[in-house]
Amino acid sequence: MNKQFKPRPNTFKKTFCIFQEVEQVEIENLQISYKSDAGSTYFYTEKGMFRLSNHWGKLANSKWRLVPLEIEKLSKFKLGFAKWENFYPDNDLDAIYYLEFNEAQNTINYNHIKNPEYDGKSILRTTFDTRKRIKQARNILNLSNWAKYYQTDIGSLRKQIMNEIIFTNQTLDEIKRHLL
Repeated sequence: MNKQFKPRPNTFKKTFCIFQEVEQVEIENLQISYKSDAGSTYFYTEKGMFRLSNHWGKLANSKWRLVPLEIEKLSKFKLGFAKWENFYPDNDLDAIYYLEFNEAQNTINYNHIKNPEYDGKSILRTTFDTRKRIKQARNILNLSNWAKYYQTDIGSLRKQIMNEIIFTNQTLDEIKRHLL
């Protein structure tokens, strides 16, 4: 029987956290610490929290994202782990989020200013502005009809636009006009 741990104060209320997906073998000898009405199961340890769930993203008043394992699993339920120190305070009013572009995976995500990897170069934005920029960026990455008027390679054009979206406050229309 394992020792029961309690979550750190304010872990569940208005937090941002990125969980790393792990294999379910990690919780084989752990007792369930909490089970939510929505069906998520939580396991608290000295170092952090495991969460087994079929839904990730915006939960109640927190933003929790799961970075999946490279191997795609058939199960809808994913197990994530996050250290206690990786739960950062969240609110909708302050500019506390920045964007990260992963060119190799052709993805864009947001992260928190308290992330130790933040280099201070990306523009910080509010939740609303971050969501707006993410939507625009994902359209640029996943659609191609916007590029029909440009006489250049769409891959390099996407990279230029991603850099402008991340590192400037220019609107998407301003960015596109500048690149024409």
